[in-house]
Amino acid sequence: MIKLQKLNPLDDNKLEELGFTWHTDSDGTKYINDELVQVTQEEANEYYEAGNNIYDMFVEAAEYVIENDLFFELGIPFNLIETIKKSWENDVHWHIYGRFDLAGGVDGQDIKLIEFNADTPTSLFETTLLQWALLQNNNMNEEKQFNNVYEAISQNFKKLVTLEDDIELFEERYDGWKILFSSVEGNDEEEATTRLLQQMATDAGFNTSFEYLQNVNFDENGIFDAHDNQYEYWFKLFPWEDIGSDEPELATTLSNIIKNQKAIILNPAYTLLFQSKGIMKIMSDLFPDSPYLLKTSFEPLDGVKQVEKTVFGREGANTKIIEINGEVSEQVEGPYDNYKKVYQEYVDFNKDEKGEKYQAGVFFAYESCGLSFRKGGEILDNMSKFVGHVLV
Repeated sequence: MIKLQKLNPLDDNKLEELGFTWHTDSDGTKYINDELVQVTQEEANEYYEAGNNIYDMFVEAAEYVIENDLFFELGIPFNLIETIKKSWENDVHWHIYGRFDLAGGVDGQDIKLIEFNADTPTSLFETTLLQWALLQNNNMNEEKQFNNVYEAISQNFKKLVTLEDDIELFEERYDGWKILFSSVEGNDEEEATTRLLQQMATDAGFNTSFEYLQNVNFDENGIFDAHDNQYEYWFKLFPWEDIGSDEPELATTLSNIIKNQKAIILNPAYTLLFQSKGIMKIMSDLFPDSPYLLKTSFEPLDGVKQVEKTVFGREGANTKIIEINGEVSEQVEGPYDNYKKVYQEYVDFNKDEKGEKYQAGVFFAYESCGLSFRKGGEILDNMSKFVGHVLV
């Protein structure tokens, strides 16, 4: 049973002062929960270890996919395959951050991987800043959280230059390289998240700028802002799979930019391998005895309750829960039905006393660095709520 701690919520004006404008859902309910999940230090340590171990398995599985040319099985657009290979081969293409979605971890329930949001993960702003603000608003010690996200990502930006643990080498090796940060104009959540990442990189010591995605200029000589300033790095909060399927000309240009070493793109193209839920089938085969993995297949599983998902998709869209007898007990429609399907063994989420379910999110930036939760029903969709935590 999830144990909750009631708190005084931040009012809308305070949230907006922090830059958080998406505080109210379309049905008028508040997106930020006015309770915190109680987590013990031991449970937080287990989440930390789980994230680190799971990431290592993703790396091994990605290497297996590349070596055995299994891109089609993962639903990878063909025009991104060479880009993925190039980014995988060179350590300068550094994975800045991602978020594991996990079942269990509280009250003795085993931690199980649901998926990895490796390229464009949401809830960064909430996990990094709002959890801290909620504790502060309730006169609670900010150290009473597993939440080192801001510092961890800032240090991970430094590793773009040092390429190793010794981040003190950043000052010695940094040569004024610039990072351009981009999101789509008109999406407050994505822009706030991107600007937060920009501030992390600025704090790390980089020269940074922001430009809306539609104003960025690309050619085979590099990446430029609207004023023709060239950048050595480009961070885009825009999915690689959408670039491959919807922007083929851009996909080709970015491939040439990477091949010719004119810029480094963040997150790297190889994170699309991690993002594809198809890789969990590969991991299930490679690591059948892992305590963190659920059996996953490209074909319906025999004799078990299972979840049908698309290899790419968001917010629970195009997800079905299939009972042992084959009946669909829950489903969410969506725009991703043309993607390949995977079938994952069902696992129940932790519940509170009202029966509402909680999925843990563990951010990863070189190592596990922060925890938060989403609350909702059987399938967590775009009406799920953000829930912070407190160490007890």
